[in-house]
Amino acid sequence: MKVWITRASPGAEATASRLAALGFTPLVLPLLEVRPLPAKVDLKGIDALVFTSINAVAAFAALSPDRGPRVFTVGDATARAAAEAGFTSICSADGNLTALAALIRTEARGLALLNPTAAKPAGDLAALVDTAARVLSVPVYETSETGNRPPDTWDTVLIHSPRAAHALAALGPTTEPRFACAISAAAAAPLSGLNFSEVRIAATPSEDALFGTLGKPGPAV
Repeated sequence: MKVWITRASPGAEATASRLAALGFTPLVLPLLEVRPLPAKVDLKGIDALVFTSINAVAAFAALSPDRGPRVFTVGDATARAAAEAGFTSICSADGNLTALAALIRTEARGLALLNPTAAKPAGDLAALVDTAARVLSVPVYETSETGNRPPDTWDTVLIHSPRAAHALAALGPTTEPRFACAISAAAAAPLSGLNFSEVRIAATPSEDALFGTLGKPGPAV
Protein backbone atom coordinates (compact mmCIF):
# COMPACT_ATOMS: atom_id res chain seq x y z
CA MET A 1 0.00 0.00 0.00
CA LYS A 2 1.37 3.39 -1.03
CA VAL A 3 0.79 5.89 1.78
CA TRP A 4 1.07 9.62 1.11
CA ILE A 5 2.54 11.51 4.08
CA THR A 6 1.42 15.14 4.15
CA ARG A 7 2.93 16.37 7.43
CA ALA A 8 5.91 18.72 7.54
CA SER A 9 9.53 17.62 7.93
CA PRO A 10 11.20 16.34 10.02
CA GLY A 11 8.11 14.54 11.29
CA ALA A 12 7.33 13.31 7.77
CA GLU A 13 10.59 11.39 7.57
CA ALA A 14 10.06 9.85 11.01
CA THR A 15 6.58 8.73 9.97
CA ALA A 16 7.96 7.30 6.72
CA SER A 17 10.55 5.26 8.59
CA ARG A 18 7.90 3.77 10.87
CA LEU A 19 5.59 2.97 7.96
CA ALA A 20 8.35 1.28 5.98
CA ALA A 21 9.16 -0.91 8.97
CA LEU A 22 5.50 -2.02 9.01
CA GLY A 23 5.61 -3.00 5.33
CA PHE A 24 3.97 0.06 3.74
CA THR A 25 5.45 2.15 0.94
CA PRO A 26 5.70 5.71 2.27
CA LEU A 27 5.47 8.67 -0.11
CA VAL A 28 6.85 11.81 1.54
CA LEU A 29 5.34 14.87 -0.12
CA PRO A 30 4.50 17.39 2.62
CA LEU A 31 1.67 19.86 2.21
CA LEU A 32 3.11 21.93 5.05
CA GLU A 33 6.52 23.30 5.91
CA VAL A 34 7.86 24.73 9.16
CA ARG A 35 9.98 27.86 9.49
CA PRO A 36 11.60 28.86 12.80
CA LEU A 37 10.93 32.35 14.13
CA PRO A 38 13.59 34.61 15.72
CA ALA A 39 11.87 34.52 19.10
CA LYS A 40 13.39 35.58 22.41
CA VAL A 41 13.01 32.89 25.05
CA ASP A 42 13.14 34.03 28.68
CA LEU A 43 12.93 31.29 31.32
CA LYS A 44 13.14 33.63 34.30
CA GLY A 45 10.28 32.81 36.65
CA ILE A 46 9.25 29.78 34.55
CA ASP A 47 8.62 26.51 36.39
CA ALA A 48 8.16 24.18 33.41
CA LEU A 49 7.81 23.99 29.64
CA VAL A 50 4.80 22.81 27.64
CA PHE A 51 5.22 21.41 24.12
CA THR A 52 2.27 20.69 21.84
CA SER A 53 4.30 19.43 18.85
CA ILE A 54 7.69 18.08 17.84
CA ASN A 55 8.12 21.24 15.77
CA ALA A 56 7.89 23.32 18.94
CA VAL A 57 10.54 21.15 20.60
CA ALA A 58 12.94 21.58 17.67
CA ALA A 59 12.38 25.33 17.47
CA PHE A 60 12.84 25.85 21.21
CA ALA A 61 15.94 23.64 21.31
CA ALA A 62 17.53 25.85 18.65
CA LEU A 63 16.76 28.99 20.66
CA SER A 64 17.80 27.90 24.15
CA PRO A 65 20.47 25.53 25.53
CA ASP A 66 18.56 25.08 28.81
CA ARG A 67 17.37 21.51 29.28
CA GLY A 68 16.77 21.71 33.02
CA PRO A 69 13.07 22.58 33.23
CA ARG A 70 10.40 19.96 33.69
CA VAL A 71 8.47 19.32 30.46
CA PHE A 72 4.82 18.53 29.75
CA THR A 73 3.92 17.27 26.27
CA VAL A 74 0.70 16.68 24.37
CA GLY A 75 1.66 13.15 23.34
CA ASP A 76 4.30 10.46 23.32
CA ALA A 77 5.84 11.45 19.98
CA THR A 78 6.46 14.96 21.32
CA ALA A 79 7.79 13.43 24.53
CA ARG A 80 10.28 11.36 22.54
CA ALA A 81 11.38 14.47 20.66
CA ALA A 82 11.92 16.28 23.96
CA ALA A 83 13.99 13.38 25.29
CA GLU A 84 16.09 13.33 22.12
CA ALA A 85 16.63 17.08 22.53
CA GLY A 86 18.13 16.48 25.98
CA PHE A 87 15.27 17.01 28.42
CA THR A 88 15.11 14.46 31.23
CA SER A 89 11.98 15.24 33.27
CA ILE A 90 9.08 14.69 30.86
CA CYS A 91 5.38 14.00 31.43
CA SER A 92 3.17 13.11 28.46
CA ALA A 93 -0.59 13.60 28.24
CA ASP A 94 -0.71 10.90 25.54
CA GLY A 95 -3.66 12.61 23.88
CA ASN A 96 -4.81 15.96 22.53
CA LEU A 97 -4.83 19.55 23.77
CA THR A 98 -7.74 18.84 26.11
CA ALA A 99 -5.86 15.92 27.68
CA LEU A 100 -2.77 18.12 28.06
CA ALA A 101 -4.78 20.80 29.83
CA ALA A 102 -6.20 18.17 32.18
CA LEU A 103 -2.68 16.93 32.93
CA ILE A 104 -1.51 20.46 33.71
CA ARG A 105 -4.47 21.11 36.01
CA THR A 106 -3.52 17.98 37.92
CA GLU A 107 0.28 17.95 37.85
CA ALA A 108 1.23 21.62 37.40
CA ARG A 109 -1.36 23.50 39.41
CA GLY A 110 -0.14 26.96 40.39
CA LEU A 111 2.98 26.81 38.20
CA ALA A 112 4.20 29.26 35.58
CA LEU A 113 4.51 27.41 32.27
CA LEU A 114 6.17 28.53 29.06
CA ASN A 115 4.47 27.19 25.92
CA PRO A 116 6.69 27.52 22.81
CA THR A 117 4.16 27.24 20.01
CA ALA A 118 3.20 27.99 16.43
CA ALA A 119 2.44 31.48 15.21
CA LYS A 120 -1.11 30.22 14.60
CA PRO A 121 -1.70 27.50 17.22
CA ALA A 122 -4.39 24.90 16.67
CA GLY A 123 -6.02 25.69 20.03
CA ASP A 124 -5.90 27.94 23.09
CA LEU A 125 -4.09 25.99 25.80
CA ALA A 126 -4.20 28.86 28.28
CA ALA A 127 -7.99 29.04 28.01
CA LEU A 128 -8.31 25.29 28.58
CA VAL A 129 -6.04 25.42 31.64
CA ASP A 130 -7.89 28.51 32.91
CA THR A 131 -6.71 29.61 36.37
CA ALA A 132 -5.16 26.29 37.38
CA ALA A 133 -1.75 27.43 36.09
CA ARG A 134 -0.25 30.40 34.26
CA VAL A 135 0.50 29.53 30.63
CA LEU A 136 2.69 31.99 28.72
CA SER A 137 2.78 31.30 24.98
CA VAL A 138 5.64 32.41 22.74
CA PRO A 139 5.57 31.77 18.96
CA VAL A 140 8.77 29.97 17.94
CA TYR A 141 7.79 28.71 14.49
CA GLU A 142 5.29 29.21 11.71
CA THR A 143 3.67 26.73 9.36
CA SER A 144 2.85 27.46 5.72
CA GLU A 145 1.59 25.47 2.77
CA THR A 146 4.15 24.04 0.37
CA GLY A 147 1.98 24.09 -2.75
CA ASN A 148 2.94 20.47 -3.48
CA ARG A 149 0.60 18.40 -5.64
CA PRO A 150 -0.36 14.80 -4.84
CA PRO A 151 1.99 11.95 -5.80
CA ASP A 152 1.43 10.36 -9.23
CA THR A 153 0.19 7.13 -7.67
CA TRP A 154 -0.99 6.56 -4.10
CA ASP A 155 -3.51 4.44 -2.24
CA THR A 156 -4.23 6.43 0.91
CA VAL A 157 -3.21 9.65 2.62
CA LEU A 158 -2.32 10.35 6.25
CA ILE A 159 -3.61 13.56 7.81
CA HIS A 160 -1.87 14.55 11.04
CA SER A 161 -3.59 17.90 11.63
CA PRO A 162 -6.54 20.09 10.65
CA ARG A 163 -4.06 22.45 8.96
CA ALA A 164 -2.85 19.65 6.67
CA ALA A 165 -6.47 18.67 5.97
CA HIS A 166 -7.30 22.21 4.86
CA ALA A 167 -4.24 22.22 2.58
CA LEU A 168 -5.37 18.92 1.06
CA ALA A 169 -8.94 20.15 0.61
CA ALA A 170 -7.63 23.19 -1.25
CA LEU A 171 -6.21 20.86 -3.91
CA GLY A 172 -9.71 19.70 -4.82
CA PRO A 173 -11.10 16.20 -5.45
CA THR A 174 -8.77 13.33 -6.27
CA THR A 175 -8.78 11.81 -9.72
CA GLU A 176 -10.15 8.53 -8.37
CA PRO A 177 -11.75 7.49 -5.08
CA ARG A 178 -9.26 6.58 -2.37
CA PHE A 179 -9.51 6.49 1.41
CA ALA A 180 -7.98 8.94 3.86
CA CYS A 181 -6.81 8.43 7.44
CA ALA A 182 -7.09 11.31 9.92
CA ILE A 183 -5.59 11.56 13.38
CA SER A 184 -8.75 13.16 14.85
CA ALA A 185 -12.27 14.22 14.00
CA ALA A 186 -11.04 17.81 13.68
CA ALA A 187 -8.44 16.69 11.14
CA ALA A 188 -11.09 14.75 9.23
CA ALA A 189 -13.67 17.53 9.04
CA PRO A 190 -12.10 19.54 6.16
CA LEU A 191 -12.10 16.39 3.98
CA SER A 192 -15.89 16.01 3.94
CA GLY A 193 -16.29 17.74 0.57
CA LEU A 194 -13.76 15.57 -1.24
CA ASN A 195 -14.47 12.33 -3.09
CA PHE A 196 -12.76 9.90 -0.73
CA SER A 197 -14.38 6.49 -0.63
CA GLU A 198 -13.91 6.60 3.15
CA VAL A 199 -12.35 8.85 5.78
CA ARG A 200 -11.07 6.80 8.69
CA ILE A 201 -10.50 8.49 12.05
CA ALA A 202 -7.97 7.27 14.61
CA ALA A 203 -9.43 5.98 17.87
CA THR A 204 -7.10 8.29 19.80
CA PRO A 205 -5.09 11.31 18.58
CA SER A 206 -1.79 9.44 18.30
CA GLU A 207 0.28 8.21 15.39
CA ASP A 208 0.02 4.62 16.61
CA ALA A 209 -3.77 4.86 16.41
CA LEU A 210 -3.51 6.60 13.04
CA PHE A 211 -1.43 3.70 11.72
CA GLY A 212 -4.12 1.36 13.03
CA THR A 213 -6.61 2.83 10.56
CA LEU A 214 -4.47 1.71 7.61
CA GLY A 215 -5.13 -1.99 8.00
CA LYS A 216 -2.60 -4.40 6.53
CA PRO A 217 0.00 -3.15 4.03
CA GLY A 218 -0.91 -5.69 1.37
CA PRO A 219 1.34 -8.22 -0.44
CA ALA A 220 4.73 -7.21 -1.77
CA VAL A 221 4.83 -6.86 -5.54
